[in-house]
Amino acid sequence: MNFNTISVIGLGYIGLPTAAVIASRRKQVIGVDINQHAVDTINRGEIHIVEPELDIVVRAAVKEGYLRATTTPEPADAFLIAVPTPFKAENGNEHVPDLTYIQAASKTIAPVLKRGDLVILESTSPVGATEQMAAWLAEARPDLTFPQTHGEESDIRVAHCPERVLPGHVVRELVENDRVIGGMTARCSQAATSLYRIFVEGECITTTARTAEMAKLTENSFRDVNIAFANELSIICDKLDINVWELIRLANRHPRVNILQPGPGVGGHCIAVDPWFIVSETPEEARLIRTAREVNDSKPHWVIDKVNEAVGKFLSANPDKTAKDVTIACFGLAFKPDIDDLRESPALKIAEAIVVTHPGSFLVVEPNIKGLPEGKLADARLVDHITALETADVVVLLVDHKTFKSIPAGQLKEDYLIDSRGVWTS
Repeated sequence: MNFNTISVIGLGYIGLPTAAVIASRRKQVIGVDINQHAVDTINRGEIHIVEPELDIVVRAAVKEGYLRATTTPEPADAFLIAVPTPFKAENGNEHVPDLTYIQAASKTIAPVLKRGDLVILESTSPVGATEQMAAWLAEARPDLTFPQTHGEESDIRVAHCPERVLPGHVVRELVENDRVIGGMTARCSQAATSLYRIFVEGECITTTARTAEMAKLTENSFRDVNIAFANELSIICDKLDINVWELIRLANRHPRVNILQPGPGVGGHCIAVDPWFIVSETPEEARLIRTAREVNDSKPHWVIDKVNEAVGKFLSANPDKTAKDVTIACFGLAFKPDIDDLRESPALKIAEAIVVTHPGSFLVVEPNIKGLPEGKLADARLVDHITALETADVVVLLVDHKTFKSIPAGQLKEDYLIDSRGVWTS
C-alpha cells in the first residue's frame, strides 16, 4: 500500500516521536493533539517533552515541511492513534480501564475517513479495545464498511500495534525494535506492516488484534512480577538487617538467576498500568499478576514509613528540635532515571504524601523539570542538589538520575538517609 499522508493522533511521549520518525523518512505527517500549546510548539520545530534526540528530528522534519501539527484531524491514508488509556473507578474498583480517549479519537477521525484508509491503535489497551474502536468508527460512519462485518472486503483496515520503547531511548528503539502487528484480518495486518516498514528496521511479526493487545500487557506484567520480587526482598532484608543490594549481587552470580533492582515502587504509563488491564478482564485467574501489582503499589507506603522513622531518629538525637525544624529533601520525582516523565511515578506519590503531613521545610531535587507540578507540592521548593545537601536533615533518594550518582556518599548523613535505589548505600 502507498501511504502518502499519515496522521498521528496524540502527540505525547509516543505519538510525537512516532510522527517525527515517520516524517524523517520523507513522508507527509499530520500530528493531531487537543493541546494547543503542544501544537504551537511543534510547529515552531520545538518539543514540549524531554526525550533525547527528539528535538533534532522534529526540528528537521518541520523545517523540511514533512511534519506539521493541528488540533483538527484532516484526511490521510493512515491514522495512528496514540492517546492515553488511564483508569477509572467503577463499582468500588479503582482500576477499570478507561477507553474515553480512544473513543474520542475514533469519533474525531471518523468524519475524514475514506475508503482504503488504515486505522491503527497504538495505545496500550485491554484485550478487545481494537474491536471496540472499530465499532465506534462503524457507528460514526455507516456509509463505510469495517472488518468486524465485512472481513477482508472492508473499506477500512483496522489493526493494533503497541509501542515497545524505553523512555530516554524512544527515537532509536522505534526504529530498531521488533513490532507485533495485530490486524482484525490478514489484510489489515498486511496493510499495517506496510506502514511500519517505512521506518522499522526490526522484524514485523503479524498476529491477531487480541493477541497483539495481550502481548504488550504480558511483557509489562512479566516485568512487574519480577520487580515485585525484588521489592518484597528489599522489605524482608530490611527487617533481617541484610544489605539487599549486596544480597542481589551475590545471588545474581548464579548462572540462571537475574534478580532486578528494588526501588520505591513502579511507575510510568506501562508497567504500573498494563497488569491491571489483564486483572480487569480475568480477575479470578490473574492471581499472581494482581499480587505483584499490590506489592509494588504498597512499596511507596513502606518508603514513607522509613522517612518517618528517620525523622523520629533525628528528633531523638536533637531533643531541642521539633518536627517543624526538620528539613526533608527528596531526590527525584520522575518515574525512571534521566527523563521528565512523572506519570504514575511512585517518587511523586511519596513526595506528595510527605509534604502533606510534614510540618517542616520540604525540598525537591529534580534536574529534569523546570517547575513543580501543581497540587500537593505547592508548599515544596525545587532546588539543586547542592542546596538540598547543605540544608536537609533527612535525605530521601527516590530516582537514580545520573546527577545523583555523581554525588560522593561521604557528603551524606548516613543516619538520616533513605536510599530506595541503592545509589549511595549499595
